[in-house]
Amino acid sequence: MRRSIAHVALVVRDYDEAIDFYVGKLGFELVEDSYQPEQDKRWVVVRPGADGCSILLARASDDHQARYIGDQAGGRVFLFLRTDDFWRDHTAFLAQGIEFVREPQEQPYGIVAVFKDLYGTLWDLIQFTDGRP
Repeated sequence: MRRSIAHVALVVRDYDEAIDFYVGKLGFELVEDSYQPEQDKRWVVVRPGADGCSILLARASDDHQARYIGDQAGGRVFLFLRTDDFWRDHTAFLAQGIEFVREPQEQPYGIVAVFKDLYGTLWDLIQFTDGRP
C-alpha cells in the first residue's frame, strides 16, 4: 500500500490575504479556490511546486481557531519548504519583504534558514545537500 499526505491545513485569518502572501510573495501555485456554499467557506489549496504536499488555507471559523493563527506548532518551525537553490529563493524572499528570524546556516544535511509567514508561522527554507530526495 502506498500512502502520502495530500494536504496540510493551515489556519488563516483571511483567504485573500493568505493567497496574496503564498502566491504573490512565496511564488506558490494557486491550485484551487472554490466556494463551498453548504459550509459558507472556500476550499483554497496552494502548493510550492508540481509534486508533493499542498496546503489547504483554512479560514478560522470561530474564536477558538483564531487563537492558533500563526502559532499552530507552539512556536516551533511548523513547515519545511524544500528548494533546489537556497540562495536564489532566499534572495527572492528577502526582495519580497519576507522576514527571516534565523540567518542561513550550513548544516551537515544542507543549508537552512527560518522565516515567518504573514501570520508569524515559522518555516524552514531548506536545501538538502546530503543526498536526501
